[in-house]
Order: sequence, then C-alpha cells, then structure tokens
Amino acid sequence: MSIMLHCLFPSRAFLRRTIVTGCLTIICNAAVAEVELISPAADDPQRTEPAEPFEIIDGIYFVGARIHLPSYLFTTSEGHILMDTAFDENVSEIVENIEKLGFDPDDVKLLLSSHAHHDHVGGHANMREITGAITVASAADADVIESGGATDFRDTGLWPAGTVDRIIKDGEQVKLGDRVLTPHFTPGHTKGCTTWTTVVEEDGKQYNLVVLGGLNVNRNEPLVGHPKYPDMPQHFAWSFARLKVLPVDVYLGAHGYWYGLKEKRAQLLAGADTNPFIDPQGYQDAIRFWENAYLERLMNESHGDTK
Repeated sequence: MSIMLHCLFPSRAFLRRTIVTGCLTIICNAAVAEVELISPAADDPQRTEPAEPFEIIDGIYFVGARIHLPSYLFTTSEGHILMDTAFDENVSEIVENIEKLGFDPDDVKLLLSSHAHHDHVGGHANMREITGAITVASAADADVIESGGATDFRDTGLWPAGTVDRIIKDGEQVKLGDRVLTPHFTPGHTKGCTTWTTVVEEDGKQYNLVVLGGLNVNRNEPLVGHPKYPDMPQHFAWSFARLKVLPVDVYLGAHGYWYGLKEKRAQLLAGADTNPFIDPQGYQDAIRFWENAYLERLMNESHGDTK
C-alpha cells in the first residue's frame, strides 16, 4: 500500500500543492466548520466512569467500558463480531457488558480493530484468550498488534502482544452470519488504520453505517519528515479524499467524543423520535474539522513552526 500511495502523491510536488491549496481550503471551510472536537479531560466521567451497554441500531451494541473508548458488538445469526478492546484492564468490563445484554462472550467469533493504538487493541490478547475469537487486522496494524506496540512509529509504551489470525486487504469483506463488514484503509493516524462500513436497517429503511478508524494527527509526533513514517502527509491526504465521498448515514467512531456518543445515547434512551446516531451531517462536519486541523499542521511544519 505504501508504494501505491507514494505513486499517487509524489512527495515534494504533493506537499507544495497541498500547502498552497491548504490555505484556501481552511479559509473556505472556516465559515461552515462549526464543530470543534475536543478530547475529554483526564478526569471527565466519559473517561473515568463505567458505561452501561445499549443497542445503537439493528443488532449493533455499544459494549465499551467507557464512553470515551467504545467497543462495538455486531450480533449475527452465527455468532458475534467485537470491534476494539480498549486497554487490557478494561477487558473484564467489556465482557461483563456483553453478558448484561444477554449474550455469551463465547459466541464472539471475530475480533476487529479500528487502529493499533494501546487504547483500542491493548486488550486484544486477553479478549482472544477469553472468547477464542479469530483476530482480524490490516497487515500494517497487525505488525503493531503482534509486537505489543514495539513496532509502532510512536513511542508510547507497550501492551500485551496479541496474535492476528487473518490479514485483510482493503475492501475485502468480513462476513459472519447475516452481517457483512467492509474495511476501508484510511492510514495516517496509524499505518494500518481501518474505517469499517456495513448496512443496517431501521423502520423498514436501510442505512450506511460507518465506524471511523481515526483521522487526527498524533500529538508529540511530527507530521512532515517523520523518520519512522515519512509518507504520513500523503497517507492522511489520501484518507481524507476517500472518506469525504464515502456514503454515510449512521456515524460511529473509535472515540465517543468524535460523534457525540454521550449526548446521542441520552437522546436515544429518552425515546427520541428519530435515532440520533443517524447523522450524515455530523460525519461530514467531523471530516472537515480534522482535515482543516491537518492542513494547518502541515503548513506550520512546512514553514518550520512545530508549535
């Protein structure tokens, strides 16, 4: 994939064009990008308080240990799919949430991930041992999962190394029972970052559902000229271009604050007339917010300002 993306975006020419057009993009988007996505503080209840599981839509459940760190259970007629396991210490809470909903953890057959960071795959090894599930990942993220973070381009500590049983290709469908999930590689946040889509139904209508893998530029890491990830700017640009044209009705993501999980959960449980997770505009607003942040960072670093 690195070779393909490098061919699509010749490094120097690409950066020059992006820096020039980036200024215009930020100015034009400023008037419409009203959303500002801010990660909850360390003591925010979204990070610290246990979260109760609930059904989001059409047999897809939030089972995360915390609102900030969603895990998703996709139920099927032949077992279930679990996406993201948070930290290793959260695994027991995720298992408990699955059981609270009346499901058996032993019926979890596939284990997926949004991206290979500690707070999303740190519990993969433990969860695989508990459930016996087959672990599925992109090749680039599989390397990080199996090294317990040792091969990550970020130096943020290690976690229990997991085993990846199946390497998926971009667009290769993952099927279980009557559920079909499609991976869309959206590198940048991690080299193998994966956005997942599926089709759901509610009240006789079908909707395109997305679980966004990640688009925010990593803090404390250079975007331009990273010694362990020199293609990062090109990969981010490719991912933004791809995600902006992805058909999306129901918007979920790897962190709760990305899509207003706390607020939408409250609305849903209060009996909202329309499922609040059906939010195509929220998806587009989020993509625009992160693209503007990326372009601003790109311009700053290209001009020597790393603040």
